[in-house]
Amino acid sequence: MNKKDKSLEDLINDFLSKVDSATLLLEKRFGTRNILRLWRSNQIQRCGDITDNTQYELHGVGCIVHFTTESVNFDYGSNSRIDGFDVWRLYIYALDRPLIYEKYCDKKTLEKEFQELISLNIIEKMSINDNLYVLVKTE
Repeated sequence: MNKKDKSLEDLINDFLSKVDSATLLLEKRFGTRNILRLWRSNQIQRCGDITDNTQYELHGVGCIVHFTTESVNFDYGSNSRIDGFDVWRLYIYALDRPLIYEKYCDKKTLEKEFQELISLNIIEKMSINDNLYVLVKTE
């Protein structure tokens, strides 16, 4: 599959996979996948090392994990969920990978297809309290 064939669902799944990898590293380092509470209680710094070549940077309700050649910026959802995304996070992720997701480096294209996925019930709001979306589980 070349970059022209990548769908928004591919981008979402790639993003969520990278978030999962990042949070597994956080869990190994700090004993929890959601390190916001540790930061807010001054147990860890806002920015620091996870491994020798991986760093974290906390912000608001989220975290950026910087790997050697790429980063992932995500927000924690309600109940510390990590399976949420929004247009902005996906756009930043695509911009960091233009050779793979060239189409989604155009924010208007991404926004249009995001709305289509909502109308097709492929994605939905995580909760009424979140600005994040999740993939709809199909059984």
